[in-house]
Amino acid sequence: MVHERVMEKLAILSDAAKYDVSCSSGQSNRKNKDKGLGNSSGSGICHSYTEDGRCVALLKILLTNHCIFDCAYCVSRKSNDVKRAAFTVQEVVDLTIGFYRRNYIEGLFLSSGIFDNPDFTMERLVRIAKKLRLEHNFNGYIHLKAIPGASDELLKEAGMYADRLSVNVEMPTEQSLKLLAPEKNHSDVMKPMHYLKNEIAGHKEERKLNFKAPLFAPAGQSTQMVIGATKESDLEILGMADYFYQQMNMRRVYYSGYVPISYDNRLPAIGTPVPIIRENRLYQADWLIRYYGFNVNEIVGFDQPNLDLDIDPKLGWALRNLNQFPVDINTADLELIKRIPGIGFLSAKKIVAARKFKKLTATDLQKMGIAYSRAKYFLAFASPFQLQKDFTAIQIKDHILDAQKSKYQNDFSNQLSLFGT
Repeated sequence: MVHERVMEKLAILSDAAKYDVSCSSGQSNRKNKDKGLGNSSGSGICHSYTEDGRCVALLKILLTNHCIFDCAYCVSRKSNDVKRAAFTVQEVVDLTIGFYRRNYIEGLFLSSGIFDNPDFTMERLVRIAKKLRLEHNFNGYIHLKAIPGASDELLKEAGMYADRLSVNVEMPTEQSLKLLAPEKNHSDVMKPMHYLKNEIAGHKEERKLNFKAPLFAPAGQSTQMVIGATKESDLEILGMADYFYQQMNMRRVYYSGYVPISYDNRLPAIGTPVPIIRENRLYQADWLIRYYGFNVNEIVGFDQPNLDLDIDPKLGWALRNLNQFPVDINTADLELIKRIPGIGFLSAKKIVAARKFKKLTATDLQKMGIAYSRAKYFLAFASPFQLQKDFTAIQIKDHILDAQKSKYQNDFSNQLSLFGT
């Protein structure tokens, strides 16, 4: 009977947790010690893939979907007519250990609605992580939600046991948050972010002096923005993300397309979810900002505040800046090569390393596995300016889109042939 009750809670609270997308590769390095359980060892959790191709998973649940707040975009808001449940601290601990022993998971992602007040909720989240670490010697990945409004003491204790902490900003702007969650404000979110930023930095410095100093949220902090519930442009969204990266040392910003869950005249109509491609384009733009040296205003601007959904943002930038091309990959610096559509971060490094030994040709690039059908419009070999003279930006875009369409059609035809259809 007890098992059935816990399984019913699990069904309710794991389903409610699916709307929080802020769990992925943790990049923590908490080693297994004293014959403990689990080993995060730099791997990502939440059905993500490690660098060696290994798929890893975590138990992703809410402690409770009871909540004192009434945020219009949230399925767990207090006015929503949904089935409610709450785990005890021990139930979450037992589920985590039980699922780990069965090899179902390698870690825990634990969030929660707000019970009575932030401290009351945060204290229970911390207690779960503490029991896993100290009583069960669990060394797998733990990601905890840092509850806005919780005390600094509880946030500090959470950082001692969790690999990553996250405070969700939810809405990209203060105005939107006030519209959809009038009981909340951005300052309540920013305060714990600032605290965690300083604590993480302080503990890193301490460990440089004393390698035995305790870890504190070694995988850093992350946040999430709900996209499409309000009318912010991609310029506003990416501007906010850039602020988090620059000012909060945020490890990741996640973008969650709003899913209409019930009628509210402040929200998009039921049946009009945010296109998944918009999420994808935002993640691509985010990647360009973090790893490719792009400025937000190079990707979007006041004249074009939203990303082109037809093409990825790097290609969009290149088509708007044809004066930068074509590029001679045998002489160009790494930063410019990274900006060529079809050439990824690692491929650009391979190119720079390989050209020390020979003059690279189109064949060499294809062997490296770059998307040559896309990159060729921006490369110079024998005639440096030939391609730029032959094609306009619109023509290049059309050629690339046609090539993609043909590839998908061929892939689909090949799949059908495997089944004899």
